[in-house]
Amino acid sequence: MFVRLLIILGAAALLWSIAARPSGARGDKMVYRVQAYDTLWSIASSHYDGDVRAAVWQIEHANGLRDPTVRPGQRLVLP
Repeated sequence: MFVRLLIILGAAALLWSIAARPSGARGDKMVYRVQAYDTLWSIASSHYDGDVRAAVWQIEHANGLRDPTVRPGQRLVLP
């Protein structure tokens, strides 16, 4: 009986992992044009909830930035 239960649970887990798909719940990416006196920190804090450091890292990563320096007129993808 126990072995049969394990086989059924294993098969259910396998089917679940095959059928699982991303939900796309992250939403569309937004393009932001940097304004005078903007910093990555100010952009991240005004567009994201939670830890601003993580949001700064996400913006840097999404835009291939090597450092947090931005300049007016620059376009940034906000993931």
